[in-house]
Amino acid sequence: MAKSKKIEIKGTIITVLSNDNGDHISLTEMLQAKDGDFFISDWLRNRNTVEFLGIWESVNNPAFNYGEFAIIKSQAGLNNYKISVKEWTEKTNAIGLKATAGRYGGTYAHVDIAFEFGMWISAEFKVYLIKEFKRLKEEESNRLKTNWDFQRTLSKINYRIHTDAIKDNLIPAELEKKHTTLIYADEADVLNMALFGKTAKQWKKENTNKKGNIRDYATIEQLVVLSNMESTNALLIHQKFEQSHRLLQLNQLAIIQMKSLLSHQRGINKLLSND
Repeated sequence: MAKSKKIEIKGTIITVLSNDNGDHISLTEMLQAKDGDFFISDWLRNRNTVEFLGIWESVNNPAFNYGEFAIIKSQAGLNNYKISVKEWTEKTNAIGLKATAGRYGGTYAHVDIAFEFGMWISAEFKVYLIKEFKRLKEEESNRLKTNWDFQRTLSKINYRIHTDAIKDNLIPAELEKKHTTLIYADEADVLNMALFGKTAKQWKKENTNKKGNIRDYATIEQLVVLSNMESTNALLIHQKFEQSHRLLQLNQLAIIQMKSLLSHQRGINKLLSND
């Protein structure tokens, strides 16, 4: 039986349902925080959304219908293309999204997908969503007398899609041409270079007095950007882009998103200080 909890994101009350299949967050209620007339179907018709959902399902759903997915993917982004959550789930046997009726009626998404949807609302909204979800899980953990490591949980969002890498809360520098021509054996170092301008090995060499590795020193802003970079890089790999091209795209993405998050730094720091 699903357990229902409520979290509040900047005045918007959002339902979180938890059961044996994990945590699911109401997209219908999240949508109330977006300015203007928008619908979940608007998000679902976006090509990047469809590709992300397809990768998530391929990792988590053995029964995913790739044939139907290929048809939907070929139509995504066209002016006359439109698909509902019900049609998406029925055609592809998807499990990440679900439309429900009754007491907890609406569209719900697995927490992995809900965080991705949060970025569509706004970068700031996603930060608050992650923060409140963290608080909820910590409260549950305290009641159960168990530990809940938020950083590790968040990094599992895209665990099989990608790996992670983290450093200081700084806007990344634009990479020099010499960096883009190098071949990085580990895809994690592609993200390291895009976000921090160095590989994991270089970071370790510069921080011999620190335990762990580069991914153990994360801020919540970095986790937000990293999560988006992981998803984007997975899509670019899927689209057969060369590593040098992906590195440039990821570097620009990191710069833009960190600037956006840092522009809200005062509000975010005030939120984090309430821990």
